[in-house]
Amino acid sequence: MSQNNFHAHIRMHPLFKGLPESIFNEYMQACELKAYKKSETVLYKKAPREGLLLILNGMAEVFVADKQHTQKEVLEVLQKDDMIGFSGLADFIEGKTENPHRFAIEVCALEDSNCLHIPYSVIEKRWSDPAVREFIMQQAVIRLQDIYESFAEQVQLANKWGESEPFIRRVQDVMSEPVVIVDLEDDVQDVAEEMVKHATSSVVVLNDGGQLIGIITERDLVRRVVAKGLGPGVMAKDIMTSHPFIISRTAYYYEAMSSFLMNGVKHLPVMCGGRVVGMVTLSDLLRKKNRGTMELVQTIEESTKETIHELEPAMYEVLSTLIQDGIPTVHTLDVMTKLYDRLALHAVKLAVDALREKGLGDPPVAFAWYMMGSGGRGEQFMLTDQDHFLVYNNEGNRGQVETYFQQLGCEIVSQLEAAGYERCKGKMMASVPQWRGTVTEWQERLRGWGLRATNENLLLAHNFLSFRYLYGDEALHDQFVRLVKDQLRSSRIFLFRMAEMEKEHPVPTFDHPIRALFGIKRETVDLKKHALFALHHGLQLLCAKHGIIEGKPLEQMALLTELHVLSETTVDALRFAYEVVLRIRVESAWNAHKLGVEPTSEVNFMHLRSKDKEELLIALRTIRGLQNQVVAGV
Repeated sequence: MSQNNFHAHIRMHPLFKGLPESIFNEYMQACELKAYKKSETVLYKKAPREGLLLILNGMAEVFVADKQHTQKEVLEVLQKDDMIGFSGLADFIEGKTENPHRFAIEVCALEDSNCLHIPYSVIEKRWSDPAVREFIMQQAVIRLQDIYESFAEQVQLANKWGESEPFIRRVQDVMSEPVVIVDLEDDVQDVAEEMVKHATSSVVVLNDGGQLIGIITERDLVRRVVAKGLGPGVMAKDIMTSHPFIISRTAYYYEAMSSFLMNGVKHLPVMCGGRVVGMVTLSDLLRKKNRGTMELVQTIEESTKETIHELEPAMYEVLSTLIQDGIPTVHTLDVMTKLYDRLALHAVKLAVDALREKGLGDPPVAFAWYMMGSGGRGEQFMLTDQDHFLVYNNEGNRGQVETYFQQLGCEIVSQLEAAGYERCKGKMMASVPQWRGTVTEWQERLRGWGLRATNENLLLAHNFLSFRYLYGDEALHDQFVRLVKDQLRSSRIFLFRMAEMEKEHPVPTFDHPIRALFGIKRETVDLKKHALFALHHGLQLLCAKHGIIEGKPLEQMALLTELHVLSETTVDALRFAYEVVLRIRVESAWNAHKLGVEPTSEVNFMHLRSKDKEELLIALRTIRGLQNQVVAGV
């Protein structure tokens, strides 16, 4: 690419703007156009600075690395029209230094980039112009301010992580060892004696090759032996839980906690090199870290409609602890989604019980209950409004079936409302006829959306396609998923209209946060509307096109990678973007909650921390790339 391609752009830069053509051409003769490939070093540390680099296109990052370049701290991210090399201005202003060690920072290209090298000889000639001098000094001050802010933030995070147990404490630090082992053929009486002897609440079962094949806990002995009146003669293999959940000894504390909550277990055999080396329990973690509120995992099921509202403060206490400990947002959402799933499932069970108590009996036909929205996507971290629907079989007396599920839909809404979920303003709830029905009715409903692809129906479809099965008959669920796949397969025009709608709502472009001198065109960004919706809709369209109906966003990304729809590089970038947007959204909403302000998905761009601005800029760029790919390919 030649210098002429960038001539007009350079001509309008504050360093050169207003110059006569002849003088501008003279300066360009002294400058040099340089091209850098992705990941190529632009400036090395200790290398002498001979001028400034103006980024004409692409992006670069400024960082400090260790000697081996195995770890680095990014100070800032630069993009088009930013300048590199302000750290060397002292050479120009005060005279050249002979100390090469003072340049500790490096710069590398984040993507293919073109830069204009402007030597200090040109800067010197332009220095007499007050406007140029003011521009350079303002840019240097702004850059210094941002770097100091970024550096201070990273020091704080480093101190926090250094003291935060979930980041430095691993499973091997809290596990019990050695683990107590029993054989397949051991009598349960002997198993119980081993537990008493070693004061343990669990033992592992190994085969002759020393491989883990099962686990037996105190609860197993009570439920599978004592409660059934069994005794001697029953062997370990008869009561063990086969293929138990396991964890690595090098896994972090928060990973173990997530596994306990997500899998509903209290014991995890600890593995190393394919061998059991210890046991970690939920009690071990709770003793190491005072997280009594996490015991609500066991108390949710004990709540009633009158007491279920008492769980909300405990839920928020868990969220607060996870945020304060700096747990990665994706893991935080995994934990919170699992807790809210338990709460929602319990609400449905209470609804079914309530109808039974009212004399309506058991459900007349098989049914399935689904969540949509943030709950369906596994992104729920605070109690939101309700988004759910019911599907039930075509069998039975039509009037009786419809009466029952109309009552059940209303009761589910009532139970969830008691738990703290507000009613959906858009009335996307199972209490509304449009969001419940037989398999046949749902088939007609989906066909109707396809035939009448209005903006309203497109919005309904987007929300619907975030559905996640939570309760009910699995065979019916499988049938329903096949129905949705078939309908989407025959409604290509509907997918086309969804893509067309995305064209009308492009991910916005923001000025770079560091370039505060020129102001920010857009002061706020709606993280749901401008980022998450575009990401979700893009994934939904790609998944629908390739026969993928279910899955949370990260699961959808993995499936699209397996099908070679998206490259691993693209998915890595999307995961990063997803994590960044979610983290900023969670922190913003939680801070609003603590201040007693109504949480919103809209954040003020200029109020974000330096690091968040830089990462959000990259995230929006990545999501915009996905949106463009989807719009072009559907």
